[in-house]
Amino acid sequence: MQTIITKNQAEMSAKAAELIIEQVKAKPDSVLALPTGKTPQLVYAKLVEAFQQGRVSFAGVKTFNLDEYVGMCRTCADSFYVYMKQHLYDHVDIRPENIFLLDGAASNLDDECANYERDIKEVGGVDLAILGIGRDGHIGFCEPGMSFDSRTIVVNLDESTRQANADDLVELKEVPAQAITMGLATIFKSRQIILLASGEHKAAIVAKALEGEVSEQVPASILQTHPQTTVILDEAAASQLKAS
Repeated sequence: MQTIITKNQAEMSAKAAELIIEQVKAKPDSVLALPTGKTPQLVYAKLVEAFQQGRVSFAGVKTFNLDEYVGMCRTCADSFYVYMKQHLYDHVDIRPENIFLLDGAASNLDDECANYERDIKEVGGVDLAILGIGRDGHIGFCEPGMSFDSRTIVVNLDESTRQANADDLVELKEVPAQAITMGLATIFKSRQIILLASGEHKAAIVAKALEGEVSEQVPASILQTHPQTTVILDEAAASQLKAS
């Protein structure tokens, strides 16, 4: 595991974007697993800027979103598909057929999960996964206690996760109680992983995930055992690391 500490969130985002650009340039048909939320917004802005400057093309890239709320239609204002369109897809040259998303409104969620795993396998697996980390240590929507062997699955969201995501809602009054997420085994199988965290409010869980016991109670701790993980933190998020 490589840890990079930057001055602030802007520098963290710029560094992450450059690593993604390097990956796409080295392998133009890269398969990326992508997150939503506040943490990656500046990363996506940097990727859009790089595309507009002619520094990178996403024409051959395939993307898989990490998760989606159960019951959320793709055109709903609070869907992660709409988020991705607003922050990335509508501003770069990625082909619509190369965008893979979980359908939270699918009639059979078990089939939706199985089909997503099949799609990931059929494209050769994920080359690079970009992750944030929740205050309870979740990655994707893999909450504490989820098995390290889990694949794409329907999960019940912890109340702390729902509260943390409430400010991101556009139309809904409350965050849905369930989500579909790539499982920990699915994420871990990615050939490379970038974990991002910024802010003092993430410092305690970052230290626990990176330097504490590897435990299913702290899902992000599994990354300690991944062979190609890069952690990019700002100084505030890194403030409780013993090694910082």
